[in-house]
Amino acid sequence: MTAAPKLPSPRGETTAALLNAIRNAPHQLPPVPLPDGPDPLADEDLQLALYLCYELHYRGLPGVDERWEWSPSLLALRQALETPFEHALREAAGPAGDPPPPGEFDVALRAIEAADDGRSLSQFVERHATLEQVKELVVHRSAYQLKEADPHSWAIARLSGAPKAALVEIQADEYGGGRAERIHAQLFADAMDALGLDSRYGAYLDAIPARTLATVNLMSLCGLHRRLRGAIVGHLALFEMTSSIPNRRYASGLRRLGVDDPAATAFFDEHVEADAVHEAIAAVDLAGGLARDEPGLAGDIIWGARALMAVERRWADSLLDAWERGEPSLAVAATRAPLRLRSAP
Repeated sequence: MTAAPKLPSPRGETTAALLNAIRNAPHQLPPVPLPDGPDPLADEDLQLALYLCYELHYRGLPGVDERWEWSPSLLALRQALETPFEHALREAAGPAGDPPPPGEFDVALRAIEAADDGRSLSQFVERHATLEQVKELVVHRSAYQLKEADPHSWAIARLSGAPKAALVEIQADEYGGGRAERIHAQLFADAMDALGLDSRYGAYLDAIPARTLATVNLMSLCGLHRRLRGAIVGHLALFEMTSSIPNRRYASGLRRLGVDDPAATAFFDEHVEADAVHEAIAAVDLAGGLARDEPGLAGDIIWGARALMAVERRWADSLLDAWERGEPSLAVAATRAPLRLRSAP
């Protein structure tokens, strides 16, 4: 998975100023205009700017000096972007309420999942989606899946005892159990290749809209802030608990469409099996264990799970709404040529 060769196009004044600055050696940023749209979770300028700031902590950005990662003025800009983002997340997730006893976290997390009675994206893919729509779904998910598990791994150093052991057990599987070809991010790249897509890391960033970037920025926000370690645990716990069935449906949808290349379906098939094993570990040993060890984090664990459901619901609805209108769900900067998805051979 090599990186995309160039930076994305700006989506507003904030990203224009940020992209202009980071093309040069690290320096004190001049005042940067901040997005002031009504919905930070759907603000293209804010979400792209935040995503770029976070990427400096992952694979870096093409042509950008790595010293920008810890530039005080860039971190100050990131904080200014995080403030409205986190506020919007808390509004969207709603109040966490009284957290359950540590031994009942599996039940509480299941209740959060059950409360989502919206339309099912995975059922649509399984039964109705066209191949182009499935490819669009894969492009959306590439923003996270090509670095799958990395945001949650930030929490390893912040936990201890049984919760730490549970998290490491889950993450070891995510990273292929010592086999590079079985790393889940690599399996996803292989699926993209099999579908005729560009599997380079960040290749589709120009096409991926704000609501999708928000799902990834949530993980980065919670993973990079020690104060939110409970939230990243809650996010991962519910993520693992709700993954098996959708991935089975995605694999089924591909096979319905005649895609029988094992490389195209191996990622989804792997998650049907692996996440079924991870469910109990994530809910009982990780989330429940952390609540037992640090009771003050119990509310954050629940909030992390609720925030996951909130951004995923908004994201899924945006795809389904676009497809119902007969439109593509991917956004492309106005200055760029229309996105073309290559047909699988």
